[in-house]
Amino acid sequence: MYTFLPEAVRQGLEDARKAALRRKDRLSVCDGDATYRIRRFWDGGFALDLKGSDKLRGHVDIYDGPRHLYQCLVVSAVADDEERVFEFKWLTPVADRPAADFVQPDFVPAALIESRN
Repeated sequence: MYTFLPEAVRQGLEDARKAALRRKDRLSVCDGDATYRIRRFWDGGFALDLKGSDKLRGHVDIYDGPRHLYQCLVVSAVADDEERVFEFKWLTPVADRPAADFVQPDFVPAALIESRN
């Protein structure tokens, strides 16, 4: 892809890519006590570093820093160059409040005015 660029420019692009991967606000996947940084994330899966990610299977949680974003079921993994590409069967967003066990109306007033009789 970068074969027409000078070596110094290619090295600079590679260094910038690696620096972007080390940012603190990146996504991570947690499997029990193990945590892995996500290199790429898309609708059908994600990619991790090739080293140490071979044991990731089953139900995992995805975080953006300390914020819990998703739960997913990892079903397959393929080694591709310097990363391991994972696909998941389902991806469920984590709710920030408990599920309501009743139907909520479309219109909810900001305040109620009581009538005096």
